[in-house]
Amino acid sequence: MARITVLGATGFAGGWIAKEAAARGHELTLLSRSAPQDAPAGARVLQGSALDGDVLAQAIDGADVVVGALSPRGDMAGKVLGVYTEVAERLAGTDARFLVVGGFGSLKGEDGVRIVETPAFEPAYKPESEELLAAYEALAATPDLDWTYISPAGEFGGYIEDQTRRGAYRTGGEQAFFDADGRTAISGPDFGLAVVDEIEAAAHVREHISFAY
Repeated sequence: MARITVLGATGFAGGWIAKEAAARGHELTLLSRSAPQDAPAGARVLQGSALDGDVLAQAIDGADVVVGALSPRGDMAGKVLGVYTEVAERLAGTDARFLVVGGFGSLKGEDGVRIVETPAFEPAYKPESEELLAAYEALAATPDLDWTYISPAGEFGGYIEDQTRRGAYRTGGEQAFFDADGRTAISGPDFGLAVVDEIEAAAHVREHISFAY
């Protein structure tokens, strides 16, 4: 059993990761600005902002794994990078791991260019994708830190109607991959499954990986 802290526990990714971790008996600490409506039984819930250094320190103190599932949107736009940098600095030199849920835009296409840097990338989502890419670069530049940066598939989020748990997924590196129909998708529950599998196996330390069907 691991002591897992989830930052952004009321978000789409963070919520599914927390549910999967709880179902497997891990000890959870959930940090969110709003109280989770369906927090897993037994979870330690901290209501506050990750921008508050004291609250952040309380949330990650004693954790074996910290999962960053914050979205750089709304009043968090431009601030998530700072939070993740602080977490990385606090965890560096310890045995704790830091897993960050990034964006599809951080992945590379077949030409080796980051998807967020291509002309086809939706401009409305570019700022948040660029911030998450900057977070990846900050992790990679932090010495003595056990990190894993995880990009979900291109079709991922609460806006997708089909959130079926298939109990299966594929793991890739930092190049985007697609299924036989040319789609890149994964449901919330299967993404949570994949992330907790990585927490337990620690198979991709200091790597950028991706999950999709």
